[in-house]
Amino acid sequence: MSTEEKPAARAGRPMLRHGSVTGGSYIQDHQQYRAPQQGQSLDGAVEESFTTITSGALTEKSFSHSKAKTTSQNPSRIKDSGIVHAMSHRNCQPGPEDAEKIVATLFYNSQTPRHPHLHPDQSSSPNLEHLPPQPQPSAGAAPTTNMENYPLEPPPPEPEPLDHLYGPYISQICLTYFLHVLDELQHPYQRITSSHRCLDAQEHPRVMDITFSPPPNPEYISFPELRRHESLWRFEREWNVEVVLQKENVWRKHKRLAVFDMDSTLIQQEVIDEVAKLVGKEKEVSAITRRAMNGELDFNTSLHMRVGTLLKGAPADVLERVKSSITYTPGAHELCKALKRLGFKMAVLSGGFVPLAEWIGEELGLDYVYANNLIVSDDGRWLTGGISEPLVNAERKAVLLEEIAEKENIPLKQVLAIGDGANDLPMLMTAGLGVAFNAKPLVQLEVCQNSYQISQYLSLILYVTQAPTRLNAESLLDILYVLGFTKEEQEALLA
Repeated sequence: MSTEEKPAARAGRPMLRHGSVTGGSYIQDHQQYRAPQQGQSLDGAVEESFTTITSGALTEKSFSHSKAKTTSQNPSRIKDSGIVHAMSHRNCQPGPEDAEKIVATLFYNSQTPRHPHLHPDQSSSPNLEHLPPQPQPSAGAAPTTNMENYPLEPPPPEPEPLDHLYGPYISQICLTYFLHVLDELQHPYQRITSSHRCLDAQEHPRVMDITFSPPPNPEYISFPELRRHESLWRFEREWNVEVVLQKENVWRKHKRLAVFDMDSTLIQQEVIDEVAKLVGKEKEVSAITRRAMNGELDFNTSLHMRVGTLLKGAPADVLERVKSSITYTPGAHELCKALKRLGFKMAVLSGGFVPLAEWIGEELGLDYVYANNLIVSDDGRWLTGGISEPLVNAERKAVLLEEIAEKENIPLKQVLAIGDGANDLPMLMTAGLGVAFNAKPLVQLEVCQNSYQISQYLSLILYVTQAPTRLNAESLLDILYVLGFTKEEQEALLA
């Protein structure tokens, strides 16, 4: 009597193993991120992994690949109806309709991958004259790059860079790792759903939007805390990317007012330093600037001292002569042109001086210009070294932003502010989206270092602890990526 062979038991659906990034079950659970076929784009691999569009029918293979269950309402094979039907995968709009969504814009930082460095403690060389190079903090990541000012104990090793293994772009394993980081932040655990969109290129993208839902429990991690969470910092260091987090809503893309700082934002120089070079007083001005950065002087006092030292008795046309040395930040003209075509109102709020600010505002087509007025002698030939009140300082910038928004009848949630210095922080925090662009170390730090004397900067430090969005990029035009515009859309705006 023959024994009938039992069919092999069907494998259960892969489950997410919490705490594992390399487990096959995790990769399968996010099948849209599997490796693409040769010549296939990243987004193409996503769609193909969940559906196969044929000429007239969806094949049985496509449904078995997406693990669809066979029922009477969902047969294993769909008969050809003569209609070509495009089917979106389940992650096109992640999460329930009423769930809050977060969008993370990932920027790959450079043209080449970072290779791992050798930490001093890991060196096996007994020759003290030939120690391996010490790791240096990246620009803007620490208040000093002088290793002598660091504690005697060597700094701990940084996260091992991984982009040199998987390519100088946002790879699919980088995407999966990012989802794993988000998954680890869910307490109590909630299953997240996600979708992604390549903003600059379908193959080897360097800029990408990832929308996920739900966000971490706000009672466990608030949104400002999520922006500066250690897990995200380690992810950024390991994969050589920057993560810009925003709440996904209609206001993200539909801004109507853009407010800029001038020095080291719209232009690459600090105007007062350029004037100091012109009149031969660089050392005096640098000494005052250093005292201001150490917290010994507040902004108003330092500005009065620098102007009094630098410009008293200088010809009234000294700022006109500085124009020839001004260099615009790459992408400044293009960004302003694109924003104008989108119907933006634009303003520059500068702690610099009116003649140069008005000239730059005219060059870029800005609608509002606010800066400090220098006092000129009665005959109009010389500068007295004084400045008219009120000064355009940190608090004044925030007030001016609100006044312009009110005048134009624009809600603050539709305001974009861009700056780089500590005196821009109140303005950045007042706007719906504040971007610290290639910012000073004090602005980028999320925990105040002991090397800073904060007696005069206490109000600014409070803003640092809830630092706004930061972006370190070569071009200001990358701001459009933060607003959700693809490369093709940007080219259309600039055409």
